[in-house]
Amino acid sequence: MTVTGKSAAKRHRRSEERRKRNRAVKSSVRTSVKRFALLARKKETGEAESALKEMVKKLDSAAGKGIIKKNAAARKKSRMQRLFNTLNSAQ
Repeated sequence: MTVTGKSAAKRHRRSEERRKRNRAVKSSVRTSVKRFALLARKKETGEAESALKEMVKKLDSAAGKGIIKKNAAARKKSRMQRLFNTLNSAQ
């Protein structure tokens, strides 16, 4: 993309930096969700509990920064907590 003007070029650079940062955070969140889901399927409650705590922390952080919507983070946390609760009740 060709950008004319100094302020437009700077704006473009900043938006690229933000996009890369946001992608990294989203990727980290997705990875932690997948890690928890995998541990839950394996029925490893101890490791799943620590993975759940890490996932909740990352979701809250991303929602606080506006990278993902707060309601989406709450929905994902709720679903994963429900999965963890069924894992614990099955024992």
